[in-house]
Amino acid sequence: MLRFGIEEEYFLTDLDSRQMLAEPPIGIVRTCRTIVGERFAFEMFQGQIEVASPVFLTSTEAFGYLAEVRGRLNEALADHGVGLLCAGSHPLARWRDQQSTPLPHFQQLFNEFQSVARRSVLSGLHVHVEIPPGVDRIAVMNEVSPWLPMLLLLSCSSPFWEGEDSGFQSYRQVICDAWPRMGTPEYFQDEMDYQDYLALLQRIGAIEKGGNGWWGIRPASRYPTLELRMTDACPRLHDTVLLATLFRVIVTHAVNVSQPGAVFDVTQQRLLKENCWQAKRYGARGRFVLDARGDVMNAKQWLNLARSTFESTAQEINESQLFDQLLVLLEDGNSASRQLACHAQASSSTENSQNALERVVDLLLDETRASAKDGGC
Repeated sequence: MLRFGIEEEYFLTDLDSRQMLAEPPIGIVRTCRTIVGERFAFEMFQGQIEVASPVFLTSTEAFGYLAEVRGRLNEALADHGVGLLCAGSHPLARWRDQQSTPLPHFQQLFNEFQSVARRSVLSGLHVHVEIPPGVDRIAVMNEVSPWLPMLLLLSCSSPFWEGEDSGFQSYRQVICDAWPRMGTPEYFQDEMDYQDYLALLQRIGAIEKGGNGWWGIRPASRYPTLELRMTDACPRLHDTVLLATLFRVIVTHAVNVSQPGAVFDVTQQRLLKENCWQAKRYGARGRFVLDARGDVMNAKQWLNLARSTFESTAQEINESQLFDQLLVLLEDGNSASRQLACHAQASSSTENSQNALERVVDLLLDETRASAKDGGC
């Protein structure tokens, strides 16, 4: 079985005001670093932290580790009146209020990318899946890429931006698309083609030596893995692990194909971009087209196609319940739809828009805190 790892990002949130912390006291950051240890990482903004997991072999291991980390962090932070909020965007955060993390790498990003970087108060779910020696990671990436919009639509958790309904299920992805070499991946023939392109970008000074692209899926530079970056951070840990498992299953299937990604289809590449648009705009309500015939699928039909394509692979790696659980996730609604429903319910009982958004923040705090799947408004 292919091993994998998960990176989760969290907003540090004041439990009284429900606001993202712009400048957390040093004691709060020290507490987080102590609890997480070497798996702790700073993010671009001081009010965010990241946890990079150890390597897992099973979804049970992943759930257990992240449940413990979330639980210990929330318990310790509660003494400071702070909680973790895991979602693609913080409903009440104002990007102009956030303070950058004073580390050279982040300062270089802010200097280079200006307002694009300053607006990127976002949290993602990143999943690494190992690729066996001798297997071209780009070939596997080309085989996996058409399924990226499905992973995105299931993860959407950023409908609110700057205290308003953005009209998107993943406004995080809208912001990401403003960055160069981010979002929908370019087509590369193989890993040599990919590395040649990175070398060209290094020669012209577009990226630093040893730098990488930030596409929604990419070969990692430090690990022998393929990294999923398209997905929003998920408040419910159960959803996080489900999406990581789905990605691992799709990658495993691609690795086992005799010639993964062997045929380039320009129409399919264009449809990948269209399907990503549908996913970030409409989530599970999107209309998805997979080939030049133009047959339109809804999210449930597409998930059924995924089941017929990948279920035997899921069974081989002891994840036989995966697609039943994904169907429940789809029918329950992704985080964006739950947030919007919570906001609508709260708005019906109050004319104060701030109070309605605070209810959404409370929902996200509760779901991030809970180890179980269920959460409610």
